[in-house]
This record gives sequence, C-alpha cells and structure tokens, in this order.
Amino acid sequence: MFTVEFQTGALLLLAISALIIAYLLWMNRSERVETGRQALEGVGHELRINIQRFMAELAAITRGETVMGGDLMPIHHPQLDAIYSQMVPANRNALSVIGATYQTLVARKADIRAAFAHNHDPNHETPSAIDAVIDAIVTLYMWEEHAGRRPQDAHATRSWHVRDWMKSHGMAADIFPNMHLRDAVVERLRTYGMTLTPKPLTHTAHEYYSMRYDRYSDPRSPFGKRKQPKPEEIRTVEQAPAQELIEAQDDAVAR
Repeated sequence: MFTVEFQTGALLLLAISALIIAYLLWMNRSERVETGRQALEGVGHELRINIQRFMAELAAITRGETVMGGDLMPIHHPQLDAIYSQMVPANRNALSVIGATYQTLVARKADIRAAFAHNHDPNHETPSAIDAVIDAIVTLYMWEEHAGRRPQDAHATRSWHVRDWMKSHGMAADIFPNMHLRDAVVERLRTYGMTLTPKPLTHTAHEYYSMRYDRYSDPRSPFGKRKQPKPEEIRTVEQAPAQELIEAQDDAVAR
C-alpha cells in the first residue's frame, strides 16, 4: 500500500515538474518572439527618424538658412546593427536594402559636408540628396506597410494610402521647393514596379470625351457580345466569288 502511494506521488511530482518546465520554455520563447518583433519595429522607427532629420537639414539648406557642416548630424543605426548581430527571424533581403539605403544617405551627407568645408554652395549637392531621401522613404514604406517586399512583389495599393501614410508620419508635401514630395514618392514606387491605383490619366477630360467610338471597328463590340467567326469561316472579298465559281463548275460537271 505504501509502495503504491509512493509511486503515485512520484508520478504526480514528475507531471508537475514537466508542466513547469514546459511553461517556462513557452514563456521564454514568447519573450524572444516579442523581443524580435519589437526589434524589427525599432528598425523602422530608427530609419524614419534618420530620414526626417535629414529632410529637415535639407529643407533648411534649400531655404538658404545658415547651416554649418557640423550641424549635419551623423547617421547611426544601432537597432539595425543589433538585428544583424543576433539570430532574429527577419527578411534579410529587406534588411540589406535598408543597409544600402543608410550607405546612400551617409554618402549624400558627406558630399554636403565637403561642400561646406570647401566653401562651395551646398545647393549643388541637394538634388542628389533629395533623390536619396525619396528612395529612403520608399524603403521605409515597403518595410512598414508591405513587410519589406520588393515593390514589384507587393499587392496593388491605392496611391492615397501612400499619401496618408506619409501624412501620418508628418512628411510635408511642400518641404522641398518646386517639388510635391508625396507625388514624387508615388511616382518612384510606380517606377520600381509597384501597382498603384488609380493609374495616371493618359487623356485629359476634353480629349477623352472628344474621342469617337466606332463599334464596327471593335472586333468584340462594346460589351464583348459579338460572336467571333471561326478561322475556317473567314473569307476575304476576293476569295468568295472564286469559291462560288468553282462550286458552280463542279455542279455543271456533275450534271
């Protein structure tokens, strides 16, 4: 009797220990997953902050404000470095694009600093820097809204979604002179192969409504109801009389 009770108690303790170990492992895994998710979100926040800082600096330069070379803050990305150093499940292709984006931004800042150092007009370097900023915004948008996919692999999206996303991040459309930043980002996404609707108009309203539709020149008719003739039924105007003549001669011979 004592032996049976002892074995029952031991099995019960073993089951409780196994449940505790499984729970601790599950909690550890959940914490690692949550940490990885927050780290990936941090990569996007980090890129956005660097982009907005560079945009503010470029806007000041284009407005002709006094900006010394030392005021261009260096670009740091500790979150991205941490993702690279740890085995965090992530889209490595997208991370590589973000890394290349940082390299381009750093290079454009170096060009502007060099212009300041040699007492040259920094506005000669701002067009290429603004172009790099547009590419960086495209990279950030694909990272946050399309899980880092390539533009040609992303699902079709309304262009107003891109504009609203930029507006939610405080990216003003008129921050740079003679440019609508949100339009520029939408066009850059289209250039990279992303399907954005509605598509750009190919005709003005006057041109479109001035067009005359010829329903007889449309092989399928306006609503696709016209029956398409089979290839063997198609005869040209020249072939029809000749075929009828041959049939008439055959009938005469047969008689």
